[in-house]
Amino acid sequence: MNKITKYVLYDIIRNRFVMGYTLLLLAISMSFFSFESDPNKGLLSLLNIILMVVPLVSIIFSTIHFYNSYEFIELMSAQPLSRKAIFLSEYMGVATSLSLAFLVGVGLPTLAFGGGESSLILIMSGFLLTLSFVSLAFLASVITRDKAKGIGLALVIWFYFSLVYDGLVLSILFSFNDYPLEKAMLVLTALNPTDLARIMVLMKMDISALMGFTGAVFQDFFSTNYGLLVAMFILMSWVVLPITIACRIFQRKDL
Repeated sequence: MNKITKYVLYDIIRNRFVMGYTLLLLAISMSFFSFESDPNKGLLSLLNIILMVVPLVSIIFSTIHFYNSYEFIELMSAQPLSRKAIFLSEYMGVATSLSLAFLVGVGLPTLAFGGGESSLILIMSGFLLTLSFVSLAFLASVITRDKAKGIGLALVIWFYFSLVYDGLVLSILFSFNDYPLEKAMLVLTALNPTDLARIMVLMKMDISALMGFTGAVFQDFFSTNYGLLVAMFILMSWVVLPITIACRIFQRKDL
C-alpha cells in the first residue's frame, strides 16, 4: 500500500497542473498580503478565493486523475492486493499532493504575513476542505464508469455546495423568517463543508456583528473551544464518510 501511495504521489507532484496550481495559490496569497496593510483584510480576501478555487480544483483534478488511472488500478487489482488497499493508496496519493500544494501556496504566506489564530483556522479549514472534496471526487468516480458522467457529477457536487446550497438556505430563511431558526442554521451549516469552513474563519476574525443575530449565535458556538472541536470533527466527517462509502462501492463493483 505504501509503495502504491508513493508512486501515485511522486507521479502527481511532477504534474504540471499541480505545479501551476501551487504557484497560482502562492501568487494570489502573496498579492493579497502585499496589497493589504491589514492582515485581516488579506485573510478575508484570500478566504473568498479559497472557498471557490480549492474545492473546484480538488474535485475536478481528483476525478480526472481517477479515470486516467483506471488501467493502472485494473493492473494492480490483478495482483495479490486487496481492492481496499489499492483504492485508499490512490486516495492518499491524490489527497497528499493537493494538500501539499495548498499548504505551500496558502499556508506558508499566511503564516508569514497573517499570523494569529484566524490564520491557523484558515489553513486548517482549507486543508480539510481539500481532503473532503477529494473524497467527494472519488465517490463520484466510483458511482459511474463513464468519464464524462463522472466529471459532470463532480461539477454538480461543487456547484451545489459552492453556489446552490446558499441559495436554498436563504430561501428557507425568507420563508420561515417568523420562526427562530438560529439553532437550525447551525445544523444547516454543518451540512455543507464549504459553509462550515467559511463560518469558522469569519468567527475567528471577530466580524460576527455584520451577520446580525444569527452571527451572534454562530459567535457563541464557534468562538468556544468546544464549538471549534465540533466544527473540526464535522469537517473531518466530510473527509471520512464519502471515502468510506466510495471504498465500499469500489470493493463490490466490477472493474
